[in-house]
Amino acid sequence: MKKELIEVPRATLDFYKYEEDGLTFYEFNVTGCQPPEPMVNTLCGLSLLKSDNDRLVGIYFHEPFPLYDRIPLTISHEAKELENGDFRITFKIA
Repeated sequence: MKKELIEVPRATLDFYKYEEDGLTFYEFNVTGCQPPEPMVNTLCGLSLLKSDNDRLVGIYFHEPFPLYDRIPLTISHEAKELENGDFRITFKIA
């Protein structure tokens, strides 16, 4: 799978785009960031979700419970703990 570096307005981290199984994924990693950078970048990344086939994937050093209260009700999320203890959160249009 080829990941393409993309520009996301107001984001301070690298975002990557790739396609898999007919879905478009936008991915970023905030494990090396301090607050409020994870929340700011997540909210910027949510603007990329335009259709039911789009997914935003963030890698976090812990499950970002405070973030869940800040995302629109039109966005759902799924959290998965990774083997190294980080969390992979996938956001999509609900």
